[in-house]
Amino acid sequence: MAKQKPIEVITPPNVLKTKVGGPLPALDQKAIARAEAALERMSSQFAEWIKEELERLLEAWAAYEAAPGTPASRNELHRRAHDLKGLAPTYGYPLVGRICASLCKLTGDEHGEIHAPDKLLKAHVDAVKAAVVGKIMGADHPVGLVLAAELEAHSKALIASQVQQQG
Repeated sequence: MAKQKPIEVITPPNVLKTKVGGPLPALDQKAIARAEAALERMSSQFAEWIKEELERLLEAWAAYEAAPGTPASRNELHRRAHDLKGLAPTYGYPLVGRICASLCKLTGDEHGEIHAPDKLLKAHVDAVKAAVVGKIMGADHPVGLVLAAELEAHSKALIASQVQQQG
């Protein structure tokens, strides 16, 4: 039997702490309270702001329909969906954020160029419109949950099939 060489484990120095500057300071609870109070003061404007974001999404959809599949129209649709994905939960519309997250996946968020049927994209836009106009604000609205889950299921299946074809 051949003689084995001893194994040597080398542990590199952890310089991350020195780059960050040591442990992170505790959260400033007063700053958090001020931010929450500021959000509370602005909350009366959330209804108007979500309607403005919806209008921007609808305008992006109209531009997409006028020039389907062009990079500019697709990017604008994605941008508006992405904006709503982040803003809607803050404005009290978590289901809108969830639907927009699904729309973002179809317009190039995670998987690159996905060729989604216009009907599926339109269904997402219509669902957002229905939620905002119908003031479906809770994350537990029964119809909203079913709608979001159905849109996500169709999107997931489409993405999986296209990613598999590309791979």
